[in-house]
Amino acid sequence: MTSKPQAQDLAELTEEAICPICLDYFTDPLILQCGHNFCSSCIGQSWGNGKVYTCPQCRGKFKKKTFRANRALANLAEKARKLSLDQIEKLHCAKHQEELKLFCETDMNLICSICRDSREHKSHEFLPLDEAGEMRRDQLKTSINSVAKRRNWALDCERQQKRLIFEVKEQSSSLQTHITSEFTKMRQILTEKEQRLLRDLREEEERILESMERNLSLIQEELDCTLREISDLQELLKEQDTITFLTIYVSTLLQREVFKDRRYGSLCIDTYVNLIGQVESTLSPVTGSVSLGIAKELFQYKTWKDMIGSLSLAPTPLTLDLNTANPWLIVSEDQTSVRLGDKRQPLPDTPERFDRSACILSSEGFASGRHYWEVEVGDNADWGVGVTRESAERKGDIDPQPEIGYWTVGLGNESGYFALTSPLWTPLTPSVNPRKIGVFLNYESGHVSFYNADNMSHLYTFTHTFTEKIFPIFSLGWFNGKRISGVPRALRLKGHSESYACKILSQMTE
Repeated sequence: MTSKPQAQDLAELTEEAICPICLDYFTDPLILQCGHNFCSSCIGQSWGNGKVYTCPQCRGKFKKKTFRANRALANLAEKARKLSLDQIEKLHCAKHQEELKLFCETDMNLICSICRDSREHKSHEFLPLDEAGEMRRDQLKTSINSVAKRRNWALDCERQQKRLIFEVKEQSSSLQTHITSEFTKMRQILTEKEQRLLRDLREEEERILESMERNLSLIQEELDCTLREISDLQELLKEQDTITFLTIYVSTLLQREVFKDRRYGSLCIDTYVNLIGQVESTLSPVTGSVSLGIAKELFQYKTWKDMIGSLSLAPTPLTLDLNTANPWLIVSEDQTSVRLGDKRQPLPDTPERFDRSACILSSEGFASGRHYWEVEVGDNADWGVGVTRESAERKGDIDPQPEIGYWTVGLGNESGYFALTSPLWTPLTPSVNPRKIGVFLNYESGHVSFYNADNMSHLYTFTHTFTEKIFPIFSLGWFNGKRISGVPRALRLKGHSESYACKILSQMTE
């Protein structure tokens, strides 16, 4: 029987000679740059055909397959293998001093033949050492394979997670650049508008002031003239001699009679009247203050209207196409609102007209670009808005899903808010019930996004590759038999001045 120090030394030697991948003695061991050792076949299988090579033990990364043979470790593994075999051959039972020949499957222990017949191991199952060792090795290999699969799965998950992290960072960076660019454009528009208005204001101020300064000079001349005249008249009043007084007085009257239609002093009467008119023309009729020709009440409106004309995402003006309207629908004269009627209208059943679903298309279709529009849904309990391709089916009961060319969201009496996806509709849970729906179509990227236009909170986005013309669609009921029943329903398209985008621009100028 071996002593404990000898057994411990053997265990330590065996541990140093075991490959951390296959958990068996090293075979053709290789040492990596990080100093860890693995069997040649084990590290080759672990690395495969990857472009980045990772140490399975410390996770260190290498750009090249840099390693070298560890012959000293190979010799050590061979010696450990022989020592282990010799030691097993020399091991004896500590209790009976007999050679250990059996493995107790029940107690998972090595025993001798005497132990097998003892009461302690009665009814236990036994195997020869070689057979037990072979079975355990097979089990261990199975466990290694299972762990290797888990490791490969973890590596795949790691790669996918890193890819997703990279994509999120890329998308965030792209979005930051886009936001910065868009706000730079808006600031540039506002700056140019500000400079133009200030320039116009300065020019208007200079023009008015020049005229007013000229008028002021004339007025001051007239004041000087009147002061002299008053002084002369006051001197005349001081004359005590009646004959002298009357003589001067008559002379003064004759002088005034001669010059009554011509310039008297600095100003004539007509010039004075015109001057008064010029002064009054510069005053506001409401406040009585000087007017510079810029209406403060319209200043903000004009500013954001100029911005809307310059931004590519201004709300798109739409009108409804009467030729596509379901016979139960009634369209307004300006073709911007539609409501559900109480009777079917006698309209021709043309190929482009919806005959059962209470739908209508916009007259405008899109085959490129980015477009945004808004629809007022109000308190309607059953509606749908979105887009459809030009060739989509319009006859019969339509199941409006992307597979047949419909990308819509809506509200149902019983189903609540939803996006009409397939195979099942996707429920939507807006924080605030929308009264206006904003629809944004980016044809090239294949995105159709929906928003609560009151606060621009996102509701849902469809993604698809568009290959034909796309039309906005408006529904007051997808499935309707011979008669449409329910509460009154109506939809209205929102114009530029009513849109949330316009409100945002208006607030920016305050």
